[in-house]
Amino acid sequence: MENNTYPYVNLPLPYELNALEPYIDTKTMEIHYGRQLPAYINTLNALLKDFPELQSLTLEELIAISEDLYQDGLQVPVQNFAGGVYNHRFYFNGMAPPTNLSPRGILFEMVESQYGNYNSFKEVFKFEGMKVFGSGYVWLVYDNGILRIITTPNQNNPIAKGFCPIFALDVWEHAYFLKHYNLRANYIEDWFRVINWEQATKNYLECVNQQKDIEMQKRSKKKLQSKKL
Repeated sequence: MENNTYPYVNLPLPYELNALEPYIDTKTMEIHYGRQLPAYINTLNALLKDFPELQSLTLEELIAISEDLYQDGLQVPVQNFAGGVYNHRFYFNGMAPPTNLSPRGILFEMVESQYGNYNSFKEVFKFEGMKVFGSGYVWLVYDNGILRIITTPNQNNPIAKGFCPIFALDVWEHAYFLKHYNLRANYIEDWFRVINWEQATKNYLECVNQQKDIEMQKRSKKKLQSKKL
């Protein structure tokens, strides 16, 4: 993800605002991407302006340390606004113009293997999405070799809990109310039609590689400790 440190800007979408029609409507995209995301970006920049020690951190690093910032009164603001920028970017980049092609690839194969089939996966994901009370997100994450479907409230992010995100569904009402009104279930069904499986697979492979790097670092650390003993 480019522009991953302060000051943040609103990056271009990988598709036109009307490209997700008829599943995600143009007007929602104009407001969601064109107005709401910039508001998060502007607030995050203003928040970090007086904290140069935080300006060199990436969004992921800010999110990862957010729970340690309570003494400075920054814990919730960083969760809300660093999370808000990351989550929106991740959500928007996780979609693509609809096609008639069926999902495929190593991630899709793992989804089917772990959940039995794609329809079962969709049912579980939708069930979790319907359970979110108020505002939040549904995530597919990688966790030590397995996939998990988790939810987070508001703009909280799974990185803070040690999970690696693969794709995300925004279930704040502003993400779907203009087209789907209060029918979140219909929105979720439509969102399945615009998942960017190519990008999700790249995210998955990055998660796998990150986990391998962590395991290698752990093994190297153990070897060094054993030599000292």
